[in-house]
Amino acid sequence: MTSEEFRRIWLPLSDSFYRTAYYILESEADAKDAVQDLYVKLWNSKDSLDGILKPQTYGISVLRNLCLDRLRHRKVARTESMDEGMPVASDEAPPDRRMIEKDTLGKLKDLIEKLPDKQRTVLKLRVFEEMDYDKIAEVTKLSEVNLRVLLSAARKTLRNSLGYEKN
Repeated sequence: MTSEEFRRIWLPLSDSFYRTAYYILESEADAKDAVQDLYVKLWNSKDSLDGILKPQTYGISVLRNLCLDRLRHRKVARTESMDEGMPVASDEAPPDRRMIEKDTLGKLKDLIEKLPDKQRTVLKLRVFEEMDYDKIAEVTKLSEVNLRVLLSAARKTLRNSLGYEKN
């Protein structure tokens, strides 16, 4: 594939790719980075792209995997930073901190129980049961898009109720 063909076929899809990445990552900067990573990956394999019949579908599939990798990395990084920032185990934390954590956890449990049924179910399956979207969709008979909307709404309600703002 020549650079002209690449520009003609792949570059017009950038808006669609960005919207997909933003939907998955919920971050403008991460979405832009993911799309850039996609284009680097596509360019590096441009010689094998000639046989692609549906470039948008193929690109979104590759992009989805890149986004999922970013989310996994974000989760690992967050866990590692939490470990570094907490030199003592929760049981060994000062009593006032344990009390605050216990109070916040109690509020969170109450708020979760007050969520609408579908939001509560999806949140519990995703967060507490650590199920992936495919498995949750199978259990609840809801589409993956619907699951993401419900989960996002539940998280937003909890953040607002606890007074946290999303960064």
